[in-house]
Amino acid sequence: MSLGKIRSQDEMLCAIQTSSDSSSPKQGNARSTNPFRVFKNREYSLYFGGQLISQVGTWMQQIALSWLTYKLTGSALLLAVVGVSSQLPSLLIMPFAGVLADRFNRHRIIVLTQCCAMVQAGSLAYLTLTHQLQIWHLIGLGILMGIINAFDMPVRSAFVMDMVKRKEDMPAAIAMNSSLMNVSRLLGPAIAGFVVAAVGEGMCFLINSLSYIAVITALMFIHGNFEPKVRNATQSVLKELKEGLAYTAKTAPIRAPILLLAMFGFGGMAYSMLLPVFVKSIGGNANTLGYLSSASALGSIVGTAILATRKSVLGLGRWALISSFVYAVFLFAFGFANNLWLALPILAVLGAAMMLQMGCCNTILQAVVEDDKRGRVMSLFTMAFMGTVPLGSLVAGAIASHFGFQTMIFVCATYCLVVAAVFAKQMPRLRRETKPIYVERGLLESEEEVDLVTKPAA
Repeated sequence: MSLGKIRSQDEMLCAIQTSSDSSSPKQGNARSTNPFRVFKNREYSLYFGGQLISQVGTWMQQIALSWLTYKLTGSALLLAVVGVSSQLPSLLIMPFAGVLADRFNRHRIIVLTQCCAMVQAGSLAYLTLTHQLQIWHLIGLGILMGIINAFDMPVRSAFVMDMVKRKEDMPAAIAMNSSLMNVSRLLGPAIAGFVVAAVGEGMCFLINSLSYIAVITALMFIHGNFEPKVRNATQSVLKELKEGLAYTAKTAPIRAPILLLAMFGFGGMAYSMLLPVFVKSIGGNANTLGYLSSASALGSIVGTAILATRKSVLGLGRWALISSFVYAVFLFAFGFANNLWLALPILAVLGAAMMLQMGCCNTILQAVVEDDKRGRVMSLFTMAFMGTVPLGSLVAGAIASHFGFQTMIFVCATYCLVVAAVFAKQMPRLRRETKPIYVERGLLESEEEVDLVTKPAA
């Protein structure tokens, strides 16, 4: 949502633990590609069910809040400011939250953050339904949600890793978490459009608050050992944070996905936060906004399906790069859309490309990260997106306010195309740096094997 949108987006970043199974990569690749196999895990199934209900509520609030903010202000810049308020705190807090994820019981932390999020959504519902809501309330509650999310996301990412332990289930678990987010994106906005039209935005906020009961209840029935694999609380938080930063910077298959998402987050996602401006320009309403968000979700499901069929991390770097170019091209095409029917298929492709890009980056990351540093790396991975999106949204909001929505889209699309081109040029060097790490992690039996999988076909 603008207050919780990135909470939905972080479902794409769930960390899946590699098990201690001694099976070789080739043996793992021979296993079924059916993503539903992950539901054999009781704890994961409970978590998935609770999150699905909660995420539908989250997306209802996202649509209602964006629509209400623009209706109250009529300003693209203020719309961006309200959205940024829920994201910017993560830029400052999330790296430290990653250290906590590596130190303390993740299950208990998640229960606490979900309870706090329920209270935040309930406060928003109360202020709206009693007609006391003002812009400063939206900004203040947004900052509060940003703080909650900063602690919740890296811990929750590592928590999913604790529940799904089979190495070969990694792509399936990431894909199913992506499906969870996308199904909620498909249902939530559509439901929100009708609820806003019938009873107003406040009821969407109330439904979201109540939806947290499902995920909190599910968490209460999840049992297991969720203590960190390595407890090293003798070092200071700053020292552990520095260690995580150094580890990320020197490890190519971790550094590259984080940088790619950070740069794309800055210039590629602003359009979604400013969609109410486009809706108003074509004479639409809250239902129109819901349809556009659902179209993007439908495309994301296609991207998820592609990722779910993958049996190996090998070759995903190339897929991430291809999806980056596709995203840039279709974002440019969106600038020419002047009605709902032109915008719907374009947003569907954008959703598929972004999901495939993020899913590939996440899978690569989870395959190589060391368990005792997973929380810190996941906090940096999530922060790369969350920290740059608000900054880019402020810039995009200013451009849209002064030069129009269409000009803003063209600027963002050009930026994404340049970023994709830069990474394409760096791919040969990144491939060379990645080879020995894949061999060390057991993903390859030899460095020569990676060439057969990662090099483009002749």
